[in-house]
Amino acid sequence: MAVLLVATTNRGKVAEYNSLLSGLGLELVTLDQAGISQEAEENFDTFTENARSKAIFYAGLSGLLTLADDSGLEVAALGGEPGVRSSRYAGNNASDADRISFLLNKLKDVPPEKRQARFKCVISIASPDGHAETVSGECEGMIAPEPRGEHGFGYDPIFYLPEYGKTIAEIAPGLKNEISHRGRAARKAREVLVRMLAGKT
Repeated sequence: MAVLLVATTNRGKVAEYNSLLSGLGLELVTLDQAGISQEAEENFDTFTENARSKAIFYAGLSGLLTLADDSGLEVAALGGEPGVRSSRYAGNNASDADRISFLLNKLKDVPPEKRQARFKCVISIASPDGHAETVSGECEGMIAPEPRGEHGFGYDPIFYLPEYGKTIAEIAPGLKNEISHRGRAARKAREVLVRMLAGKT
């Protein structure tokens, strides 16, 4: 069975990828499981640059086919914030609850109809020789006035999907994988992985 290094320590994200990439005959391992403690540079201004940089860095370091992603929330009323700073928006050691509270406070004077937002995910897959391919996915929604739901992680409890009348954290994981930014990007990533595993890069 081929090994795919998923360049994260986020267990929620790895669980999603295990589901999204099932059936490809891959064993997914995290940075922790691979014994990697080094941190890739992630100071770029775009999701694409961050994902590509991480994938190439960790593939070269580990000698393994590597998947890295960069994803985040873009809120129209905040000029696209938090964007690439989504995980660090309320400070480097902030919890998901801290980030949600910080964001909602920034939007406290913004009416419901002006709270358009989107989740964006860019996935880069790199081989140890430095070859990398990149795909992306997006999910459009609104920012809810308060957190709702127990599923998911990050900003999921405040990302409201009008067509479902629920936040992402309120919908079942299977449906989330179909409609989420990561799910959409992962479907494209599957095609890239199939090609790479067959040596058709």
